[in-house]
Amino acid sequence: MSNRSKKSIDSVNHPTHYTSHPSGVECFQIVEHMGFCLGSAMKYIWRADEKGNAVEDLRKAIVCIEREIAKRMRPTGNA
Repeated sequence: MSNRSKKSIDSVNHPTHYTSHPSGVECFQIVEHMGFCLGSAMKYIWRADEKGNAVEDLRKAIVCIEREIAKRMRPTGNA
């Protein structure tokens, strides 16, 4: 069997930890419409059970959410 006839995994453009969600939706289809911190948090949550250390990924998501909250709490200077 040639390499071309095997289904290859594209770990750069479509990594399995982003494409294996039961919904069939790829993580990037959702997060590309979000800001950096919220999108990053969503990616950590999305793949929490796919990379072997869910608690670590969930903690990383919390850090991203806390950064987003802090950003939104800062005065805008437009007063």
